[in-house]
Amino acid sequence: MANSFTRLISGRNTAVLLASLGAGTMATGLLLSENNLAAEAKKKLYPPSSDFPDLRKHNNCMASALTPAIYSRLRDKVTPNNWTLDQCIQTGVDNPGHPFIKTVGCVAGDEESYEVFADLFDPVIKDRHNGYDPRTMIHPTDLDASKITSGMFDERYVLSSRVRTGRSIRGLSLPPACSRAERREVERVAVTALAGLKGDLAWALLQPGRHDGAGAAAAH
Repeated sequence: MANSFTRLISGRNTAVLLASLGAGTMATGLLLSENNLAAEAKKKLYPPSSDFPDLRKHNNCMASALTPAIYSRLRDKVTPNNWTLDQCIQTGVDNPGHPFIKTVGCVAGDEESYEVFADLFDPVIKDRHNGYDPRTMIHPTDLDASKITSGMFDERYVLSSRVRTGRSIRGLSLPPACSRAERREVERVAVTALAGLKGDLAWALLQPGRHDGAGAAAAH
């Protein structure tokens, strides 16, 4: 049985997908909005110069780093998870920022974004993190608690303190591109890992007797 698929683009805003299957002819039409067209199809409609955003009144790291040349070079690239440059920068295009507060202006959809769109992310990271160059510098990590100085706070003024960190899970999209299924997988992996904590690492926030957890929670 011969299978054939034909995509017809009619007008600027719609596309029709026709499928013909088997010896007989069975045609099925599906109307799609332009927003759902694949990046490969969209890129053929207009040149990069026509798609370049107007960033003249923007104050964010993305607007400072993105040039027409970089946009032209990266616009039609996609990561293995189909994340595009336009998806990276849309938040910064929609939110120009404050004249005196410079925001980041872009997001990564997955781990591969930092490589596929390195020409944008490298200067953004350098701008945001006081000159840190991800290509030539290595961030020092030292988790030796004995090296902490002045770690005791005056209890008259400090109820509690915390150190918060965030980690991504390799192989799953980052939050801007996460599907519901991936978010559930993140939950499953995190719950499984945390359930395995034992000894001094395992305790509930409201558990009485653990640094007066219940009392501290009430005081807050």
